[in-house]
Amino acid sequence: MSEDDVKNPKNAVAARPKEMVEQVLQVERRDYVDLAPTDRPRSQSLEGFDDIYTDIVDYIVRCTHRIWDERDIGLIYTHYTHNCVLYGTLGAIYNREDVVRDTIQRLVSLPERRGMATQVLWRGNDQEGFYTSHLVTGSGRHTQHGHYGAPTGRTFVSRTIADCMIHRNMIYREWVVADTMAIIQQLGLDPNGFAERFARSAFDKGLLSLDIGENRRLLGQYPPEAEADVSIAHNDVEAETLRWLHEVFNKRMFGKIKDVYAANCQYHGPLMKELYGVAAVTHQHLGLIGSIPDAAYMPQHICSNPCEEGGVKVAVRWLMEGHHLGYGILQTLGEPTGARLQVMGMTHYHYKDGKIVDEWNVYDELSLLTQVKLAQMAKASSSAAS
Repeated sequence: MSEDDVKNPKNAVAARPKEMVEQVLQVERRDYVDLAPTDRPRSQSLEGFDDIYTDIVDYIVRCTHRIWDERDIGLIYTHYTHNCVLYGTLGAIYNREDVVRDTIQRLVSLPERRGMATQVLWRGNDQEGFYTSHLVTGSGRHTQHGHYGAPTGRTFVSRTIADCMIHRNMIYREWVVADTMAIIQQLGLDPNGFAERFARSAFDKGLLSLDIGENRRLLGQYPPEAEADVSIAHNDVEAETLRWLHEVFNKRMFGKIKDVYAANCQYHGPLMKELYGVAAVTHQHLGLIGSIPDAAYMPQHICSNPCEEGGVKVAVRWLMEGHHLGYGILQTLGEPTGARLQVMGMTHYHYKDGKIVDEWNVYDELSLLTQVKLAQMAKASSSAAS
């Protein structure tokens, strides 16, 4: 997709493959009853999908609501394969029954939570499979005893992005980045206690986070790669997004942000940060690298859709790997520990008139604090053994 396509989304639609031109719903300007209609004819080919679904956005929004809000947890058996893999920031789940169990436990703790679709970006078709990136804004109140401990009665709001691979009504692979630290802080709980508990559970299973040395952002004494790898891009705007992300995060050219973002841009970040302007965006990304100064940024997947609000929206799933060697915005980690860290993150961007006007960025500081605690446990165990 060219810059002209970003400015004129009708051009982008015309240039897309047939399956991308179908009248698929978009989330942003519709109420839930319009996103999960009872009388809308199927508008997209969905061979193998349940008859209730009219397109892939209806599928992901409606089945999420049915499972989580309507408590039809058993739909997981018809919407996830038995050997599905769910990758989260605090570990992975490798079968459907554990997905059922995890869902029940979360609903026990936060029965009033509502997960509202903020946007769904996607690509694919019913023959090769679909990929969806579902940004959810969750809100509720902590009223029951569960994995957050005794009920506090406090309210919370947090963001989650879930990326799913789907074929014939079944999710077979999913990545979930939930901002758990935002919930813990809003409930007035101690994040260190939670991180210690999660780290101890992993440590007792022998899952030590070992330092593997170089993360390959730099090869020996060479500078970072001059050009970004754009092989996962499907169009021009996705390729350009990967190029500027490489410039900013791997080459540390933070001045590039002012060329890519609109002057009045808004940043929706972890811990429910709502910030405005290029300086704020620059500081958030500079601050993340500040905490992990040797970090390598590795995009894993990218997709995009023309947007009814104008322009194009792009979803990127990414990893950052490095060591906790500096000071930055990850203040909950405390003084630099040298621990190896892996950040699983997802970001949605909204381009209008060739510039980014909104960024939704999700990663979980609780996962990083857990990794620090686990590294400390491993170090203490090694010292005791010697």
